[in-house]
Amino acid sequence: MNTTPPYGNITITLPGNLRMVARRYSPKAPGDTPQTPVICIPGLTRNAADFSELAPRIAATGRETVVLSLRGRGPSDYDPAYTNYRPTVYAEDVLHALDQLGWPKAICVGTSLGGIITMLIAENQTDRIAGTVINDIGPDIAPEGLAHIAQYTANASEPHESLDAAARATQSVHGGAFPDANFEDWLRWAERTFRQIENGKWCLDYDPNIVRAFSEIGPAPDLWPGWRALSKTPTLLVHGLLSNLLSIEIVESMRAARPDFDYVQAPRIGHAPFMTEDSVWPSIAAFLEKIE
Repeated sequence: MNTTPPYGNITITLPGNLRMVARRYSPKAPGDTPQTPVICIPGLTRNAADFSELAPRIAATGRETVVLSLRGRGPSDYDPAYTNYRPTVYAEDVLHALDQLGWPKAICVGTSLGGIITMLIAENQTDRIAGTVINDIGPDIAPEGLAHIAQYTANASEPHESLDAAARATQSVHGGAFPDANFEDWLRWAERTFRQIENGKWCLDYDPNIVRAFSEIGPAPDLWPGWRALSKTPTLLVHGLLSNLLSIEIVESMRAARPDFDYVQAPRIGHAPFMTEDSVWPSIAAFLEKIE
């Protein structure tokens, strides 16, 4: 049995000599002409493991794919200055990644915070974005979703005795967003978002100061300029229909601001789809085919 992962780890050096670790997936079916690469950006407390199923699919279409673990997440360095855990800094980090990869532009695939970061980059450097898949987030954010994030992150610091216990805790928080998930699904989720510590217990794999910064700084500055700036950029919006962060009303306001984006719904899924769902992946594959 081959246990070699389908990616290699690379390190991006950020200001202050912080290390941002990323997974790099080589294209599995490269064509004669290299295609625009893809950079994947995860959500608030998540890391590159969130894309462990999607990224290989993208790479199999012939695109080099890099998945970031933002500062303070997973194997990336924790920032001693917690106020740097904010979207404008993350946007600069992604641009540092593009520069160090030698990519003039990329297709951005951003889940939640990753979509926010993409919109912030688009506001000032739209030319770095060849296309974008924005996963379950908009320039407005539903207050009930923000309240839910504040609630579960405030109570997330206690470690769990086992990975099974971590999976059950994850289900208790996110079960309403994924009503059809079984325990194996929750166990895989826990494997991606928890790490084992010295005493054998399991804790969430991010710097707790991220939550402190989120509560003090808020989710993001005004995102509408960035959304409008994407009007000349191919865009696919993925919407979990049970989402508590992206409502139908917000989608309608996004369409009023720029009506020409692609849109796909994930039924019976909340925040946020993994984008490998049968209802979603074909739309992503078709969308990528339209970009050289």
